[in-house]
Amino acid sequence: MATTNGIVQPSDKVDWKNLSFDLAPTNGFARFVWKNGSWGKGELIQDPLLGVHVASSALNYGQSVFEGLKAYRHQDGSVRVFRPTENAARMRHSSAMVCMPELPEEIFLEGVRMCVAANLEFVPPYGSHGSAGSMYLRPLYFGSGGNLQLSPPNEFTFLVWCTPAGSLYGAASADAPGVDSFVLEDFDRAAPKGTGSGKLAGNYAPVFSHMIAAKKAGYGITLHLDSATRTMIDEFSTSNCLMLSHGEGEDLKNATLYIPDSKSILKSVTTKSIADIAAKTFGWKVAVAPILFEDVKARKFDEVAAAGTAAVITPVRSITYHTGPSELSKIDIGNGKTAGPAFVKVARQLTGIQSGDVEDTFGWLWPKEGIQPL
Repeated sequence: MATTNGIVQPSDKVDWKNLSFDLAPTNGFARFVWKNGSWGKGELIQDPLLGVHVASSALNYGQSVFEGLKAYRHQDGSVRVFRPTENAARMRHSSAMVCMPELPEEIFLEGVRMCVAANLEFVPPYGSHGSAGSMYLRPLYFGSGGNLQLSPPNEFTFLVWCTPAGSLYGAASADAPGVDSFVLEDFDRAAPKGTGSGKLAGNYAPVFSHMIAAKKAGYGITLHLDSATRTMIDEFSTSNCLMLSHGEGEDLKNATLYIPDSKSILKSVTTKSIADIAAKTFGWKVAVAPILFEDVKARKFDEVAAAGTAAVITPVRSITYHTGPSELSKIDIGNGKTAGPAFVKVARQLTGIQSGDVEDTFGWLWPKEGIQPL
């Protein structure tokens, strides 16, 4: 592990120029265990293979939740994490849904700190607006104890693992490619009074086959309507759905950001950040309300995007849906090819804050002094 003036440098054993969004070896992960009513001390584990009871409630009953967040290297070599307290709060919301002990924010943050500190050499080099990539962090909380009964076990595990990950689109620009989306009408991701607002592991695997089929047909992302009426936008299978209208004029000063409101939607940290930037930095209107699919069909929105941790903002250039058993209709968004100017503007501001290129007036980067090595 090479250091310069106390700063851990990126490892020379990684091909940083060809870094993909995939798994890569690291120095290990942070782990905490709750047993018989209390949390134990955190420890750094090097072996990526876990020893879990065959009767664990996570494996047998799906008692498992997770999070996703990123750490970025700044131009001076220091490393900071983006808004981990928001992820800690959402993990508490998710774990309460599946009857797990409350995970204190201090343990969540300590797990993040331990994991990043042990793997500073695997945080990619600085790149303008995060274009060189970031360290992807995966906090995971699950029932690790064995139990045959349909009730919580006496042991739970919280851990944070990580991997260096390349940027999906590089620095946000006007030529960022848009993706084609497809409305899933024969499968519901979540019911109105179900678990859609939680980041439960079990919410994701059922969508795999539909996503694979859509990608084989040429669609990069799948979209869900509300399961009760199938008339309103819920979210994409992988991320929140955002709509944007430019308003009058060409300077975007009168733009409005529309965020679908539904109890089935996962509350994205990225969406929350985008809304704050739109309102407080650019002075745009932000409307959180149900969005009718008919309004999308009528092309009342100038831009559509998926918002999530992996890509930050994924521009959507079209939405295709069934008009009959074997008939399809396509809605073109914007120029039908690339990202729209408003979401590009937001993405550059957000990635600029994350990478230290733009002043963090919101106080989103943690910790202020940067992560120190163990």
